[in-house]
Amino acid sequence: MYHSPTYGKVDLERLKKIVSSFMAGDKKARYEIIVGTDSQKLKKDIYDFVSALIIHRVGFGGIYFWKRQLVGRKISLKERIYQEATMSLETSENFINFFKVNGISKYNIQIHVDIGHNGETRDMITEVVGMVRGSGYDVKIKPDSYGASKVADRHT
Repeated sequence: MYHSPTYGKVDLERLKKIVSSFMAGDKKARYEIIVGTDSQKLKKDIYDFVSALIIHRVGFGGIYFWKRQLVGRKISLKERIYQEATMSLETSENFINFFKVNGISKYNIQIHVDIGHNGETRDMITEVVGMVRGSGYDVKIKPDSYGASKVADRHT
């Protein structure tokens, strides 16, 4: 189940209709499909992971959907970053498989990871970017990774 600030709770069939309709609204527009995941520690050994799926009609706004997963065990920062990247990859794969029939999967999907050259995650850039690129996706890091650091972060 996904959530949307515009459409509320959305199951996969409704998500498919909404996204298809949005992209059919302007067939000449350029679209970017972006997936990003962010996490926050809620309390001792409970982490909140949120993945965002963004359909951006470049120059004309967009729509987004998000889903939450709670993890109830102690995790290191490194493991959290890898979990975020893995969840983004899973969301992307599910999106591609679900939309293959509509031709939407022909769009390049960008994975936005919540790491950057400043802060504790800077030593992980090569590893995480390599993992995402090795899976066949474009990848963005901070400050260009708004799918994770802005959109998904809004719901953690």
